[in-house]
Amino acid sequence: MSLPTFSVSTTAEEVAATFAEEIRGKNVLITGTSLNGIGYEAARVIAKYANLVIITGYNAERLKLSEEALKKEIPGANVRPLILDLTSFAAVRKAAAEVNAYAESLHVLINNAVNSGGDFKLTVDGLESQMATAQFGPFLFTKLLAPKLLASSSATYTPRVVFVSSEVHMWGPGVDLDNLAHPKAEKYNSAGTYSQAKSANILFASELSRRSGGKIKAYSLHPGTIYTNGLQKEHNKADLVNVGVLNPDGTPNSKFPFKTMGQGAATTVTAAFDTRLEDQSGSFLWDCVVANEKVAPHSADPETAKKLWDITEEIVGEKFTF
Repeated sequence: MSLPTFSVSTTAEEVAATFAEEIRGKNVLITGTSLNGIGYEAARVIAKYANLVIITGYNAERLKLSEEALKKEIPGANVRPLILDLTSFAAVRKAAAEVNAYAESLHVLINNAVNSGGDFKLTVDGLESQMATAQFGPFLFTKLLAPKLLASSSATYTPRVVFVSSEVHMWGPGVDLDNLAHPKAEKYNSAGTYSQAKSANILFASELSRRSGGKIKAYSLHPGTIYTNGLQKEHNKADLVNVGVLNPDGTPNSKFPFKTMGQGAATTVTAAFDTRLEDQSGSFLWDCVVANEKVAPHSADPETAKKLWDITEEIVGEKFTF
């Protein structure tokens, strides 16, 4: 079967339909699935074909709204909610234990959740909250679920882990490795830290791919610019007005190429299921295709990826084994 060429205008619906047989029978976990977000849209199209879609959120009320909306639109979908607070190691361990107790295997983990800024804030574990949500929480969660992912391997299937990053990783100098374990308020800048967090996503994906030795396929991606809940938060508007993404009144700038929600989730679904990516683990995707040339040097450096991995293992107190 010849596969279609995906592009900037491809929708998640189209990607899921293309790989319906690949999705069928799979169990998928997606973090950060609030309504009006690309995580929810990815969950929606995947749920049409998958055996099980696990959706997560730290707010039980919002998570229930997502669950109800998915089940209303797709009555036959098997959707399971999971409370997950990535800013707390104890909460991550609790959520991972719940998933590991499921009878079903786990084929795909999509690390989509994001904390898009605001004032400097430390987590219960003493870490900066944006980096906790983007790097430390997902690292621990992925590590604890790795055995379940690996158990889904077969002669014809290799489990995948997807990291939703952003072109914003280019807007800064990369991850400040010296400020991770003991973050300093005077070093904090909302937009700068968000850029670091998105850089960490790319470094994590490439290093996971390398260290797993082919046992896990890992990918990172830029979804595009979408007018989601995150962009509409007050603390993000000034940053986005400054770079021209939003108008001064907070509405999308028509000169900037915004995507629809469906187009925004398309690259996530591609990374999770496109069979053409099998031999390109560790790659960065943009508009549903591999675009490693668009990764900034600081986010493509293997030595930085190794250092970030080692520092993160120390911080979370866990070492990956494959």
